[in-house]
Amino acid sequence: MKITVMPDKIEGVVAAIPSKSHLHRLLIYAAFSDAPTIISCRDIGAEDITATIDCLSALGATINRTNGFTVHPINRAKLPHETSAPIVFPVGESGSTLRFMLPIVCALGLRGAFIMKGRLPERPLVPLDEQLKNNGVKLWRDGDVLHCEGQLGHGDYTLPGDVSSQYISGLMMALPLLTKPSTLNITGDIESAGYIALTEQAGQNFGLHLEKNSNAQCAEYKIPAIGVYKSPGRVVAEGDWSNAAFWLCAGAMPSGNVRITGLNRNSSQGDREVCDILKKMGVSVEWEGDELVIKSGKSGTLRATEIDGRAIPDLIPVLSVVASVARGTTVIRNASRLRIKESDRLSTTADTISSLGGKIQELSDGLTIDGVEKLRGGIVEAHGDHRIAMMAAIASAHTDLPVTIAGAQAVNKSYPNFWDDLRSLGKQAVDGKE
Repeated sequence: MKITVMPDKIEGVVAAIPSKSHLHRLLIYAAFSDAPTIISCRDIGAEDITATIDCLSALGATINRTNGFTVHPINRAKLPHETSAPIVFPVGESGSTLRFMLPIVCALGLRGAFIMKGRLPERPLVPLDEQLKNNGVKLWRDGDVLHCEGQLGHGDYTLPGDVSSQYISGLMMALPLLTKPSTLNITGDIESAGYIALTEQAGQNFGLHLEKNSNAQCAEYKIPAIGVYKSPGRVVAEGDWSNAAFWLCAGAMPSGNVRITGLNRNSSQGDREVCDILKKMGVSVEWEGDELVIKSGKSGTLRATEIDGRAIPDLIPVLSVVASVARGTTVIRNASRLRIKESDRLSTTADTISSLGGKIQELSDGLTIDGVEKLRGGIVEAHGDHRIAMMAAIASAHTDLPVTIAGAQAVNKSYPNFWDDLRSLGKQAVDGKE
């Protein structure tokens, strides 16, 4: 699928879609609860969320998608014995689904076959896999299929804080399903701490309360063995700061003016930091009631900044677009994790901005971007990556020529309605054939 976006500003009001990160967690907690749960939100049909639903359905959950989600929980008494044929879990390209569901399946003592697609088989599982293996689980690969068998045991688990927070969240959701308590130790500096807090907060809605003790070297969580979560009956999924960041950055482009509804200003989602970064770049970011209003000045008023990508890797592509038309040189550091996303996002971000007439250099762990007065426009490749497709569309807010995006269907992974929402903000986005 190819989409051509015309070179004009983005202006208007848009509603934030539900947080993919929050939804993954709510769906999993609900599926292992004592009663049905209604999750109130707009269902946008994101492929990653569908992967989690398909995996929970493979375990016996019934999840209805009408005005949100109604989750009828899994009956653990009906799960197959470990000696039965493996259960197939179609995780697709969703790293969150794999990293959350793998320890859960191991905690249930089931045989599983996780079917991976895209770049997911190349993305690391170390040291989560080591912790599982050290506690009673056998793991092995057969091509793009990850197999597991064995019963995960209770005990002491240790993970470094500077790897994926999804490993930590996966164990936080899985270990309470065991018959005895465990401890989870997180060593060193914790990256993406907001997403660990999001897991804790979602769990509290379902009766899970973790005791945390911290010192300079380690954070220790005491994980109770509750066996089954307690349904609150109804919960509301937060708006997604990660995807809303594209609209914030659209408003930040010269002469932009965007209002966003449906965001939680006190959210634990780490990508809420986009507001502070844009303010440093000279953008007006203000709350007016429940609306977040983003206004940029005229061309030439944006200024470069330094960005630490350690805790906000998903923001880097679209922030790079804003930096590409800001005065001065923006330096992005500590973003090496972008190399193991749906694409090598340091490389594909640099390629996209260069193709549109920007000045950008790729570093081992980041980017340097020299701002230009205006981007040229042109043809870019999404590289199978939803965030690259969306960043290219936002770039069209300040180009001389249209931006044509090949592989534009990549947005379906997280935001299938992206092109419709873009059009609602006054942009002409024309479908074409590839």
